[in-house]
Amino acid sequence: MSDKAVPRNTKNSSNGLSRRGFLGRTGSIIGAVALAGHITPAQAAAPPGAIADGARVPVLVIGTGYGGSVAALRLAQAGVDVQMIEMGMSWDTPGSDGKIFPKVTTPDYRSFWLRTRTKAPLSNFLGFPIDKDVPKYTGILDAEDFAGITVYQGRGVGGGSLVNGGMAVTPKRANFSAVLPTVDADEMYGTYYPRANAGLGVGMIDPAWFDTADCYQFSRVGRKHAQRSGFAWTFVPDVYDWDYMKREAAGTAPQSALAGEILYGNNHGKKSLVQTYLAQARATGRVTISALHKVTSVSPAAGGGYTVTIDQINTTGDTVATKTVTSDRVFFAAGSVGTSKLLVKLKATGALPNLNGEVGKGWGENGNVMCGRANHMWDPTGKLQSTIPCSGIDNWDAGGAFAEVAPLPTGIETYASFYLSITKNPNRAEFTWNAATGKVDLSWQTAWKQPSISMAKTIFDKINSKEGTIYRTDLFGAYKIWNDTLTYHPLGGAVLNKATDNYGRLHGYTGLYVIDGALIPGNASVNPFVTITALAERNIEKIIATDLP
Repeated sequence: MSDKAVPRNTKNSSNGLSRRGFLGRTGSIIGAVALAGHITPAQAAAPPGAIADGARVPVLVIGTGYGGSVAALRLAQAGVDVQMIEMGMSWDTPGSDGKIFPKVTTPDYRSFWLRTRTKAPLSNFLGFPIDKDVPKYTGILDAEDFAGITVYQGRGVGGGSLVNGGMAVTPKRANFSAVLPTVDADEMYGTYYPRANAGLGVGMIDPAWFDTADCYQFSRVGRKHAQRSGFAWTFVPDVYDWDYMKREAAGTAPQSALAGEILYGNNHGKKSLVQTYLAQARATGRVTISALHKVTSVSPAAGGGYTVTIDQINTTGDTVATKTVTSDRVFFAAGSVGTSKLLVKLKATGALPNLNGEVGKGWGENGNVMCGRANHMWDPTGKLQSTIPCSGIDNWDAGGAFAEVAPLPTGIETYASFYLSITKNPNRAEFTWNAATGKVDLSWQTAWKQPSISMAKTIFDKINSKEGTIYRTDLFGAYKIWNDTLTYHPLGGAVLNKATDNYGRLHGYTGLYVIDGALIPGNASVNPFVTITALAERNIEKIIATDLP
């Protein structure tokens, strides 16, 4: 992906639809039916500068998300050449509509990873199912299905930073010991959280602007309802360029967050890793990224280091070349699911048999559960809603839940309040190798979401009682209140100080490291990417100081 920010488009898409027009198109909503004309995939060219078959490299990083980007930057600054391998695309070329990323209400071939039908987090609206057929393509959002849960993950250079809402939350210090009990909190809060927040470009919305902006009426309604029920309400930092959003609202810049862009990428104001850590890494001249490349095996090389097998794929997911390279050191940074699946496979199939029995264990979904509430007509949430959430309801200590006041950027007035809750769900799952299918299974059960629902209800039952409102039952299926079959925040599977030592070194193999969300045991108490980044900053500093010649 280019080191430059994605191009600023000068032509805005229409943001408004009449209620009649909206319903006439079967109730399109977040991540739903395409309202625009049909767009088809462009012919994919071979990635320029991709890693060569037979190459020998000092460091290979599997993945370009938060942990991998931190590792690549700090290693490069220390004088080490780094090869990054990314399964997804380099999102730097506009489609036929002139934009790199589509709106949440108009998913097309760019939206989903190798699916032939969309799978939006909100599957229904006003009684209408809203998913649709799309061409199979290496799109930006992976809805990866396991037996009991769908895990949403970003695909492309920049990983999850491409598709998340950008809520950049540092956990309360009082909660940190429950998140990472073997990590020194003084170091994290004194050094590594500040370093991560600075590197990510974290900022806070202007409270005065918030109080008057039309696009945050939904969040002000959330504040009013929370406070009237006695709950703490708080602003939440984010990595969006807030000055840019003010210009969007004033009509002096192309709209992005105010044009329904986030779930399938954001064309303008959001500071993804492409604009932060990865831009700095590339500027060193020591970091090379191979997009549309997938690591399938890592094993000890006869002459030292590790033999890494990599499939190069095209935009329909077909393997077009297989490469074998050798690396002195390998960092697993493919995300909680990607790293865990790969390590479990390598242990079970004999490529890395000395990995210990903790590999694959301790996986959790950060207690994610979603719901909506139907407000009264005198509590409109606004036709224009920013896709960037900026506030939440805190009942963590009393009820085990923090609820993000989330947008529903439909372009019409819905009178709905929508929430993503993070809860203290204690359940943990395990990845295991299924020799019969040649795939990795996950033991998560949908019933394990019940603690999350109960914890979220400590907030929303009380608000509904106070306001005389009800839950929406048309968002996740027929008469279904809770979306209890998904997570946006996969964590664990190669837990710190269990599958690895206390700095991410994998037990059993010198020169193999985990440096992503797989290290965090299942729950971060908040949106996790700042913690993933800060932990990576801590770990790579130690590794550079002690492991590099």
